[in-house]
Amino acid sequence: MSIDRVVFAFAGFVILASLALSQVHSVYWLLMTAFVGLNMFQAAFTGFCPLAMILKKLGVQPGCAFN
Repeated sequence: MSIDRVVFAFAGFVILASLALSQVHSVYWLLMTAFVGLNMFQAAFTGFCPLAMILKKLGVQPGCAFN
């Protein structure tokens, strides 16, 4: 998998997990959903994604979005 796909999969997992946790434990878990959404929004404009940088250093093959 490329960095792009790993980032999208990780973001989707964190969003779904925080939504589930907000229903089971506390509504404050929705702040995690907001954080992921804001990070994805800023990455679309700036190209800066901390997870993509970490994955690149780990040797994951880059895709088109995070070169």
